Amino acid sequence: MESSQFKSEEEKQIITFLQKVNTYREHESKPPIPRNTAVKFLMARKFDFHRAVDLYHSHEEMRDKENLQDVDVKDLSFQRELRTGKFTILSGRDSHGAGIALFTARLHFPPDTTHQSVLKALIYILDAALESEETQRYGLVFVYDMSGSKYSNFDYDLSIKILNMLKGAYPARLKKVLIVTAPLWFKAPFKILRLFVREKLRDRVFTVTQSQLLEHIPLDSLPQKFGGNLAVNNSLWLQVCAAIHQSCDPGIIDSYFVSRKRHSTFSGLDSSESDFVHVEGIPDSDDSKESVSEKQTNEEHEKDELIDMNGVEKEVNFEKDDNRGNIKRRREFDNQNAVNSIRKSGDLNDPHSIGQNSSPGTPPPEPCKKRLMPDSSSESIHGPEDGGMTVEALAQHIRSLGKKGLHEEYAEIRREPPAGTFNISKAKHNLPKNRYSDVLCLDHSRFGLPLNDKDPSADYINANYVDGYMQKNAYISTQGPFVKTFGDFWRMVWLSHCVTVVMTTRTQEKGRVKCGQYWPAEEEGEVQCDEFVVTNTGTEQNREYSITALRVQNRQTGEMRNIKHLQFTSWPDYGIPPASGFLEFLLRVRACQADSLKFVEPGWSGHPNGPPIVVHCSAGIGRTGTFINTDISLHRLEHIHTVNIRETVRRIRSQRAFSIQMPDQYVFCHLAIIDYARKHGLLKDADWSSMDSDSDGFE
Repeated sequence: MESSQFKSEEEKQIITFLQKVNTYREHESKPPIPRNTAVKFLMARKFDFHRAVDLYHSHEEMRDKENLQDVDVKDLSFQRELRTGKFTILSGRDSHGAGIALFTARLHFPPDTTHQSVLKALIYILDAALESEETQRYGLVFVYDMSGSKYSNFDYDLSIKILNMLKGAYPARLKKVLIVTAPLWFKAPFKILRLFVREKLRDRVFTVTQSQLLEHIPLDSLPQKFGGNLAVNNSLWLQVCAAIHQSCDPGIIDSYFVSRKRHSTFSGLDSSESDFVHVEGIPDSDDSKESVSEKQTNEEHEKDELIDMNGVEKEVNFEKDDNRGNIKRRREFDNQNAVNSIRKSGDLNDPHSIGQNSSPGTPPPEPCKKRLMPDSSSESIHGPEDGGMTVEALAQHIRSLGKKGLHEEYAEIRREPPAGTFNISKAKHNLPKNRYSDVLCLDHSRFGLPLNDKDPSADYINANYVDGYMQKNAYISTQGPFVKTFGDFWRMVWLSHCVTVVMTTRTQEKGRVKCGQYWPAEEEGEVQCDEFVVTNTGTEQNREYSITALRVQNRQTGEMRNIKHLQFTSWPDYGIPPASGFLEFLLRVRACQADSLKFVEPGWSGHPNGPPIVVHCSAGIGRTGTFINTDISLHRLEHIHTVNIRETVRRIRSQRAFSIQMPDQYVFCHLAIIDYARKHGLLKDADWSSMDSDSDGFE
């Protein structure tokens, strides 16, 4: 942590602590401790100097007593202990930002190891975890998983040593200890443990069931074995540990953890450009899902834009719990009255009302003060109206603006407030179904599942209809489902008669779960999600993407349907995908949709392009919106030889709020059209070659 991050009084405490402790160490012929070590002890005791010094002495005494001062990473017993996987640090955090250490009791066999080896391994991983500023500041949650363990796995003396170390001899704030699924034989030892820790931990030691873990740890930070969405990757964590101990680069540890910090200072856009939807009244627990402020993968970057660049969050009043009757009445109201015509904001047949002017030299018009609302008629909001640009004009437009100019154009779009309300998404009983607490559904375009008298949330899924080019409801834009919404996801696919599912993310990226594995990955494998049985009947692997043929059976009706699942796997953690690979993927999606129409039963009488294509990433706004925008733009280009990217983005966002969530995604929407035009002879290479070396970075 840089000194600028501390108050002047805290800086004085750091200097005083270093002087005091290093004087002790000098008398003991030990090297001085570095500044970052002093910070850890002070942070652990909230910058109380005297308590921090006491903690330091307790820490040194504990290490001396247990002979833990020197850790030889080449020692075979130490390596063996690490490889058991009994200790690991999760990449997720609790809702307050605390790190989570997991001990799996069933993997511990006391006769096969020593207390010294176990404690060395524990300290090794804790020391690495504590290199994170966020862990220093918000502390640790220690999860003692006893599920599946036997009495032979339990070591009472070792448990006492670990608790003793964590509560008063290690430079980290111990927030709580969660003992999971304790067996009956553990009751007596636990009473002793509670007596032992009561004085200092008070009521911070809990015995909980797996379901009760949700009261302490958000679902996205809970391991899958407990019913959460987090994949535990101990091998990855050990690699991070090794890198940390070798370089002590805090960037390494920050790239591993999910952040829950709210950044208070940003530069760039003003506060009016915030797209962040702040939901008041969400408890600081599992219901308070992680927001979109993390900066891990490109998905995190796209969602981080939802937070205002000055750290300000847009306030949206939280709707209290509702009942079924209110939901039904609200849906009827939304369907009839809540959708304002897009023509109220500008005549679609008037080229001057279109967001992009066909003349590339003309500056873009001032953004509307209110986002355009979709038409309530049966027609799509994307049609062959006048205006827009030819590919030659588009190329000149990009040259004229450059990357910086396109970012500014995108910022104007972001300044427009959402085109409607989020009341249904914010209803208390629906909040747990939102993967991210601030990525919600516009009421007027959301996909509604069948109502259920017994479950007020039964009709809710975080998904919106989005129009295509001259096709009403061509897409369903949705979040990546997690375990408890798998059934809802497949119910939506079934009810919409969808035959093509598009996935633009991996299930895991950089050790984080981006989406649940809602379909069987192995050929001939099957998964059961409520009334649906999904079977993998074959997978085609390509360099940029994979295509899986799925057979979905509805056990209630006995019907079976064939669905193609296309997953684009080459979207990089940071940045945008390769245009050529992305376009190849998009065209394969179209081909699969057209091919699948031949088998739609009992015949398809709707739009010639078929039923809605379900498109999702993790949040269902960034990569998903980029895919939909590109597809719409190409359909228009093929039909009337012009595109209107700016207006297309605005209209998509009027149905799925905050779609196209990164400036670079907006840029990519332009470059993808250019790449397509070049490859199909619509634009000469000479007309575009100067862009390849553009100073603003159009490689």
